[in-house]
Amino acid sequence: MRNSRQALHRGESVRARRLLLERAHERFIGDDSLIADEESRRFFATQSELRPVVLDSWLRARHRAVDPNRAPGEGMLELAELEELQRLHPIARVLPVINRLLLDEATQSGFVVAIGDAAGRILWIDGDRRLRSEAENMGFAVGSDWSEDAVGTSAPGAALLLDDSIQVLGAEHYNRAVHQWSCTAVPVHEPETGSVIGVIDVTGNDVAASPHILPLVEATRAAVEAELKLNAMRAALEREHGSSRPKAIARAASQRVARRAAPRLMLLGRDPALLEHSGQFVQVSGRHAEILAALAQAPNGLSAAVLAEQVYGEDSADRRLRPEVVRLRKWLAQQGSGLELLSRPYRLSGPLRLDATETLEALERGAHRLALAAYEGPVLPGSDAPAVEQLRNEVDATLRESMLQAASVELLFEYAQNWAVNDAQVWEALLHGLPPLSPKRTRVVARLEAIAAE
Repeated sequence: MRNSRQALHRGESVRARRLLLERAHERFIGDDSLIADEESRRFFATQSELRPVVLDSWLRARHRAVDPNRAPGEGMLELAELEELQRLHPIARVLPVINRLLLDEATQSGFVVAIGDAAGRILWIDGDRRLRSEAENMGFAVGSDWSEDAVGTSAPGAALLLDDSIQVLGAEHYNRAVHQWSCTAVPVHEPETGSVIGVIDVTGNDVAASPHILPLVEATRAAVEAELKLNAMRAALEREHGSSRPKAIARAASQRVARRAAPRLMLLGRDPALLEHSGQFVQVSGRHAEILAALAQAPNGLSAAVLAEQVYGEDSADRRLRPEVVRLRKWLAQQGSGLELLSRPYRLSGPLRLDATETLEALERGAHRLALAAYEGPVLPGSDAPAVEQLRNEVDATLRESMLQAASVELLFEYAQNWAVNDAQVWEALLHGLPPLSPKRTRVVARLEAIAAE
């Protein structure tokens, strides 16, 4: 099964092929009699030049009552669940292999690379930035479900179900929202058992389903599975010779564990902040949170004068800073956070993650839905520390600009209702983006009138 390639007809004009597929899809969705029995199905497939693998997938989607008009990407994973899946999934350890073999091609040819788990949930997306944003607006985003049960025919879902490589062009997708896209996907296997553990997919315009892409993605899959096998062998050797393994291996392993277990300071919409470490959440007082936020953004450390200015906004605040640093140092030790506050310059002994910077990183990747879901309000809204104000302004401005420039209408509406109630520009952009007959237009117009009256 894995050796057969469910590829597209190579000698046809892609444009003509797309038109045939659009007509076939409309007929299939609109006329049950076309596929009432086996003979009718064979006749329909022959007449429409539909590949059997696609017709079979359409039939499965109809049998499961998948709605071809329903927006893809519903049922997004919660951020915490997504992060846990990303942390635990075996493909996480071999992402550099995929990046090395596919990302250059993605940038040059204009497509995105997506990695999903065995259930069809998209865990990572990278590649062309503009296309990532467009794909997210269509529902192809990190945390979304692209199994056949969720969206019908798609390359990731079909590759997982069939345990085979497949390419899907335009209207071969069951969901109408995906008809402008094409994709190629291959399943990834656990080397020892052969079981499917995930899928590698490239999505974009027709290039993403062109003949030269499938061998490239299959070669990437082979390299990934080989690397997984090597990792398994290394782990077995380490277990067998655990006491005598090289110091470099031990040091690298401890560093990986440290990165995964790095404490996280939660600032968005919070006052006081929360420190997450070792599965616990503890409140952090105002000054302590401000110092930690400033130092987390300066991994190389800050002098006493600069840190004082970042926290108090005064050049002469060194004396006020020193006793606060002493109290924070004792507090970190009491909490067992694994962090120490070092001096000369002031710095943290290890990484401290900030939910605010994670949101900025999500926006940079084009993961607007994920970023909006994670945003719970301004950074430490009651703080006037310059370091906090700068971070707060950066997050809020970046989120607003991203919503205005690249987010879907649905996301922009959610953002407007929750975080931009009095922002006329946001509501005007929403009004221009809504379809003429959308029932939301009345609410948007009423809000604009209220803003004008205020």
